[in-house]
Amino acid sequence: MDDIARLLPGSDVTDLAEFASRRPSVPERVAAARRRYRAIWISDVHLGTRGCNADALIDFLDHVDSDTLYLVGDIIDGWRLKKKFYWPPAHNDVLWRLLKRARRGTRVVYIPGNHDEMFRQFAGLDFGGVLIRRQAVHTTADGRRLLVLHGDEFDAIMLSHRWLAYLGDAAYHAAMWANRWVNAYRRWAGLPYWSLSKHAKSRVKKSVEFISRFEEIVAHEAGSRGVDGVVAGHIHTAEIREIAGVAYYNDGDWVEGCTALVEHHDGRMEVLHWADEMAARGADVVAELVAA
Repeated sequence: MDDIARLLPGSDVTDLAEFASRRPSVPERVAAARRRYRAIWISDVHLGTRGCNADALIDFLDHVDSDTLYLVGDIIDGWRLKKKFYWPPAHNDVLWRLLKRARRGTRVVYIPGNHDEMFRQFAGLDFGGVLIRRQAVHTTADGRRLLVLHGDEFDAIMLSHRWLAYLGDAAYHAAMWANRWVNAYRRWAGLPYWSLSKHAKSRVKKSVEFISRFEEIVAHEAGSRGVDGVVAGHIHTAEIREIAGVAYYNDGDWVEGCTALVEHHDGRMEVLHWADEMAARGADVVAELVAA
């Protein structure tokens, strides 16, 4: 608790580097064959909240590697931590794995979002091998230039009615509370993870319209800057599509969807749905045990 408290506003950000020298509560798994990608994008982890799927992210980080890792905002949820401190060992373990990658030679670029905006004041600096930036431009293996940003810059609610954003945040966390109980039952029943709020968003017309409008605005901004595409987070909706000639990518989140965006070594982009991969892996183990 004291460790992470030093990372909140007014703290010395150089303390970030100290995490990499400590031992995690869950040792890093030695996967038989770690997948390697040219680049990985993750965002909206929301460490410091009960909705964070830290265990799934730990599993992901223990099975993949990359030359570059982009942390596209809302990694730590400063909004919730200010209201109530919550920081289990698994959240330290996520930080340990992220910072360990920087020490091992992975290029780690951290672009703070609105929930971890306390780190935006350090944009342009390098702490413990982690480059802190407001935005970045990534060049793919096939020569395309992608603007990388969190995306709250284009959220009309965030820009014009900050109080409404906080109200929406409270409602969102109430939905996450319900989601935890639903999935506790599903685990008891032997069923895979399922996102209640993601299901609701896909059924509510206003949510669909908001997401679509957000994607169009972000893609338009990227096009106006002369890049070929854009990678964002913020709306917790993983997506790959083309909008007016601009490639739009969203890496999703690690609260509901448990998704990451990856670039293969030939420049091909893909969204990984890690909860599905974990479920499939578990099904394979059960099948092997039954066959034996």
